[in-house]
Amino acid sequence: MAFEFPIRVYWEDTDAGGIVFYANYLKYFERARTEWLRALGIGQWALREQAGGMFVVADATLKYLRPARLDDELIVTASLQTSGRTALVVAQQAWLKPLGTPLAQAAPAAPDQTPSTLLCEGTVRIGWVDSQSMKPARIPNALLEKLNS
Repeated sequence: MAFEFPIRVYWEDTDAGGIVFYANYLKYFERARTEWLRALGIGQWALREQAGGMFVVADATLKYLRPARLDDELIVTASLQTSGRTALVVAQQAWLKPLGTPLAQAAPAAPDQTPSTLLCEGTVRIGWVDSQSMKPARIPNALLEKLNS
């Protein structure tokens, strides 16, 4: 089950044509990953302070399918695709929320519902680094267990 995070498109997100600037999907994906971790009880500042490490983006691959426009409501998802000792791969998508659709029904539709429009999808690999040295390190076992539950 993917975590869902709602986002509205503002002027600052768009180019001169009123279409979301492509790099902003990376920002949307970052917000959704952060809120996904928060929903699991994992605060990134607390990780840094208590576990001595943090996640950093090591690689991102995105595919743009349709444009989002000014004032659109989006649902951005995050789901753990793979987890290793030093990195996670998170699958992410940005969906156009149909007008009048409740949040719980905005992402991929059940067979009896009208599907949302997939705008962008990708994977983001986040690596764990020591917060002092910024060198790769092993993700703490307790954190991995929480992420994989």
